[in-house]
Amino acid sequence: MSIPSIYFFAFFLLRLHLAFGIVDVNTTLSANDQNDRWLSSSQEFAFGFRRINNTNLFLLAIWYDKIPDKTVVWNANMSNPAVPSGSRVQLTRTGLSLTNPQGQAIWNSTPQEDVSHAEMRDDGNFVLVASSNSSHLWESFKNPTDTLLPNQTLGLDGKLSSRLAQSNYTKGRFELYFEGVNLALSQIGWPTEFRYKKYYEFDANLNDSVSGLVFNSAGNVSVGQRPLWDGLDNDVNRYYYRATLDYYGVFTLYSYPRNPSYENQVWSFVKYVPDDGNVCTVLFGDLGSGCCGYNSYCVWNSNDGRPTCECPDWYSLVDPNDEFGGCEPNLPFGCAADDEESKANPEKVYEMKILQKNVNWPLGDYERLLNYTEDECSRSCLYDCNCAVAIFNNHGDCWKKRLPLSNGRYLTSADGTTVLMKIRIRPLGMKKEDRVYHALLGLFIGFLVINTFFVAKMVSIVLLKSKKDNAQVSSPVETNMHSFTFEALKEATSGFNEEVGRGSFGTVYKGTLNSRTNAAVAVKRLDRIAQEREKEFRTELSAIGKTCHRNLVRLIGFCDEGVHRLLVYEFMSNGTLADILFRQPKPKWNLRVSLALGIARGLLYLHEECETPIIHCDIKPQNILIDENFMPKISDFGLAKLLYSNKSRTHTMIRGTRGYVAPEWFKSIPVTAKVDVYSYGVMLLEIICCRRSLEMDLDKVGEDKAILTDWAYDCYMEGRIDILVQSDEEAIADIGRLKKWVMIAIWCIQENPEIRPTMKTVMQMLEGLIQVPSPPLPSSFYSTVRGSQPWK
Repeated sequence: MSIPSIYFFAFFLLRLHLAFGIVDVNTTLSANDQNDRWLSSSQEFAFGFRRINNTNLFLLAIWYDKIPDKTVVWNANMSNPAVPSGSRVQLTRTGLSLTNPQGQAIWNSTPQEDVSHAEMRDDGNFVLVASSNSSHLWESFKNPTDTLLPNQTLGLDGKLSSRLAQSNYTKGRFELYFEGVNLALSQIGWPTEFRYKKYYEFDANLNDSVSGLVFNSAGNVSVGQRPLWDGLDNDVNRYYYRATLDYYGVFTLYSYPRNPSYENQVWSFVKYVPDDGNVCTVLFGDLGSGCCGYNSYCVWNSNDGRPTCECPDWYSLVDPNDEFGGCEPNLPFGCAADDEESKANPEKVYEMKILQKNVNWPLGDYERLLNYTEDECSRSCLYDCNCAVAIFNNHGDCWKKRLPLSNGRYLTSADGTTVLMKIRIRPLGMKKEDRVYHALLGLFIGFLVINTFFVAKMVSIVLLKSKKDNAQVSSPVETNMHSFTFEALKEATSGFNEEVGRGSFGTVYKGTLNSRTNAAVAVKRLDRIAQEREKEFRTELSAIGKTCHRNLVRLIGFCDEGVHRLLVYEFMSNGTLADILFRQPKPKWNLRVSLALGIARGLLYLHEECETPIIHCDIKPQNILIDENFMPKISDFGLAKLLYSNKSRTHTMIRGTRGYVAPEWFKSIPVTAKVDVYSYGVMLLEIICCRRSLEMDLDKVGEDKAILTDWAYDCYMEGRIDILVQSDEEAIADIGRLKKWVMIAIWCIQENPEIRPTMKTVMQMLEGLIQVPSPPLPSSFYSTVRGSQPWK
């Protein structure tokens, strides 16, 4: 190759390298499963959509793309950053625009001049370039979120905002900003912009010309001529650097090797502020919760400059996925929660416990008692319905505190104080034996009502039998499903020889279609006599024929010939959910999680996503079939009550199975899709506990565990969720999800259907997209404000 050719080839590679970071106008990216992004020329940074955890939500962001840890350094729209799959970002002459799948604008950057192109630069800065003079019309470096990169300056009018949580990119509780020329850190009154008092301030040299917080190309950070951190020996050739305001209020300089020596390399902290003490004690004020959420306490780890938050004994995290989100008592207490008997005799309801840790909440005292003994301090708090915690010291001082507790911190050394926690020892509401009695009585009455109804129905059918024998069958339902003859299905099932189950109004047989694949099928033969058979056959055929979802059993065809009514389904090789749950050994926790999520998705489809919304009316483990890949599929729509587009309620006869029937079936009120939500809640508890909802053998489980819904609520109120899964180590290791799902189930089985969530809300809570509030007692909805759903 000649020298000119070599020069030309090198020049071509250089142009190709530079062009890698250029984005032309009218270029679009979509939020989907594809790894679609705009790379910098060095391919170290990328601009595009990042999936948030394992959800279907995405973040329009800039991140490090070369390292295994794809760390986000900037994201769009901090007020509401998560966007659904199918959202798009487009570069046009007028700027960047982010739209949802329906084309509605979510966020944009619209400079005053026309845009020539955009560039994802090698320093991590994404810029819009002007058509007129190639100046930068907009850049991510001048619109930072929580992170600064080398070559970036935070101006005197700029600020950094922390995330709300480690995996929640919404604007959080802390800000780094300039007050004059001094750098400051403050907690804000989230979700407002109001700043509490500063907990850190870096004084600039007034003789310097201060332009802001400068992060130079060598990796050093300074305010004016004063370095923020002394003694740095950074090497930008070997390490990446970033300075981030973390979600717990610490501004930290991190490093990451450009060529990691091992696969699980993580970002290491280099320096941090506040550097004159741990943030647990520095972040302190009359307003706000402190570094950690309310009713928790902060523990400082000086090895990594990071705090952790813990709940005191007898308290649990409000959100199991957010340790900084605060804690709540396992059992509620307080003046509003107590009846007159509890207030008059608090020792029957409460006891005072000593917290065996050096913990204090320095603020929030509402009373100080002098010259008290520890016993007097304890009794004073016990008999005061406002008191949640009492702090007693060796000098005879007794401080009483009410909820919520703020600014909690762990003390590295004992200071001679004793922390006395008030704990409820008896749950709210009726006594346990009373609830069991009333629940069993209600089930017994309901059982009598259902059986009386069906006996009367059968008598009327027998009396009319001779007339119905002569009734003509209407024409087949119009459908594109396969129509089988009775003889063909009789041959496929070998004369209906192998019975595999009994569904609503019929018996199910295994068969094999006479085809090249010899596909196994399940043939349901409806055995109700004329009038009821015709009605249920057409209901089921109409309902299933219009559905298509991975968590619904697929209807292959039907037979509508003379007096014969049969339905042909795909065959489910692993039987029913009941077969899997109620046998030994119990199924793995991860499998049960997958089954619960799949069933919820199927119900959500029936209620809100299929062409004609459907109420199933008989959700129970026996009607959930499991395929060869352990995919759950809802079956048996024979009891389904169709809802048309202009209806959300329907009147119908009592339907369903004892133990799963919602209370409104026994009242003269229209039922809604909430009856399926109730049944799902009962079944969710069965999936969690691997036991039936009603255990009649009291010698086997004991009276207090006979009714699963009551027992689960008792365990939840007593803070002993682990008892529900006994020795299931996998479930106990996932205690956060376990507690949250029990709470969801309790919401689903509320007696008042207006209080129950929809299946869409249930699905969002199961997947962790929305917070699960503390549920009320399932059997006492009248004590709850009607219609007061926290998710509405």
